[in-house]
Amino acid sequence: MNQNSGSSHKVMTIERHLIEQQRHYPEATGEFTNLLYDLALAAKVITREVRRAGLGNIIGATGSINVQGEEVKKLDELANGVMFHLNAFTGRVAVMASEEEEDLLQIPDEFHKGNYVLIFDPLDGSSNIDVNVSVGTIFSIHRKISKIQKGSIHDCLQPGYKQVAAGYVLYGSSTMFVYTAGNGVHGFTLEPSIGEFLLSHPDIKIPSRLKYYSTNEANTPYWDPQLSQYLVDIKQYQGISSRYIGSLVADFHRNLLEGGVYLYPRDNKDPTKTEGKLRLLYEAAPLALIAREAGGYASDGEGDILELIPQAIHQRTPLFIGNYDEVKKIESLCKATAPK
Repeated sequence: MNQNSGSSHKVMTIERHLIEQQRHYPEATGEFTNLLYDLALAAKVITREVRRAGLGNIIGATGSINVQGEEVKKLDELANGVMFHLNAFTGRVAVMASEEEEDLLQIPDEFHKGNYVLIFDPLDGSSNIDVNVSVGTIFSIHRKISKIQKGSIHDCLQPGYKQVAAGYVLYGSSTMFVYTAGNGVHGFTLEPSIGEFLLSHPDIKIPSRLKYYSTNEANTPYWDPQLSQYLVDIKQYQGISSRYIGSLVADFHRNLLEGGVYLYPRDNKDPTKTEGKLRLLYEAAPLALIAREAGGYASDGEGDILELIPQAIHQRTPLFIGNYDEVKKIESLCKATAPK
């Protein structure tokens, strides 16, 4: 019995972890802690649907096109609804923005408006759904800065360094919830038998050794020549391997734990996306905060992703993220060859 008691004492649920973190801030009201726990609940609901996607007639496309010009998958739509509805009535959020929606998501009038802004990509990598490859959810939290009770576009267009928290959920062989609130990066794995996220990866740091590089090499003919040459050079690094899933959360997660660099530069393949493909608010900024807290770095090739001032909620950006020294090297290369 004592053994069982000792074992239970070592188990750290996400709820217990968040409460213990809150104790470091005596002035805290619990609103922020509860918002993070709400996101963990949303992750559990989406996990259930991802697990039964092949059985529940929810894989495949809806026949509609989202604001990004991409075909909407049924599971995309479902995950988007879960993220909105589980956070709309709690009184913790003033306004939301989703990668799937053209405009801001307003909290219904009948619900109290909170002090936080929630920005999310409900299902990153959804083109992989039909072939059973890992997908994820990415989220970013800001404090509301406007005096408008229901929030405004200005609340969403804050630079990444002002995020109070960011994280992602990876739906793979297990479900992992990884987040930072400026106190390190912590990873929790869902234990399905009890329905709880348990702390499995405390205080994650990106290994200094570069083990992987991740990029879509089919696009290299459309890259600037110096970046194509960089790929030629990086292949000469001792012990490095290429790993690319095509799901940003999954590629970033592997490099976060194992050591690596992810590249998605701008290219001239699609003239409508010359500014880059990934979304600043929904993908680049939240992962950049996680990278920084784990000892890494994220750049758009010119400077720190976290310093960029968003101009639109669906703004795109190039992204280089992962090992600090390697991303800095790429950034220097891009700067040296940029037109004067």
